Amino acid sequence: MSDAKRRALLETNAAHLAHPNVAAFLKAIAEAEGGGYDFKYGALQARRNDPWRFTDTSTHPGPGIDGRTTAAGMYQITRPTWEHHGGKLGLDDFSPRTQDLIAVEILRSLGVIDLVRAGEIAAAMPKVARTWAALPRGPGQGNHYPHQRHVSFERFLSSYLRAGGTMA
Repeated sequence: MSDAKRRALLETNAAHLAHPNVAAFLKAIAEAEGGGYDFKYGALQARRNDPWRFTDTSTHPGPGIDGRTTAAGMYQITRPTWEHHGGKLGLDDFSPRTQDLIAVEILRSLGVIDLVRAGEIAAAMPKVARTWAALPRGPGQGNHYPHQRHVSFERFLSSYLRAGGTMA
């Protein structure tokens, strides 16, 4: 991809990120995933001096508590996902802004960014639940990964609305 195309895609994603429904949707994902911008897999919100937090955002932090899973950051982005989407956008750090822009790129790549912007949350869930294990496939449905915990659609929707999202 050319630098001009990368810049245009980055600008498009920044505009999506500024949309209140997209910002609220990302906050609801983060709440469901239990992430923080400085979390590796295994970090806990209330734990002081958590060994699974990181401070170096110059690159993806790598594996978490189990030594294998590389899910990290606010949206529990894996290293291969960071490399793919970050590379596509010309991003090479793991700063909060990069994490946000990669999450938007994931939504865009899944083909649901317009649904999210329009507030059609239930319609977006089947696709996003394949990427984020803690998300339900839709109202009254579980997630795609039954061995992993997930939030109910009602809880996800409540988080989304509390964060300022609107419904179609």
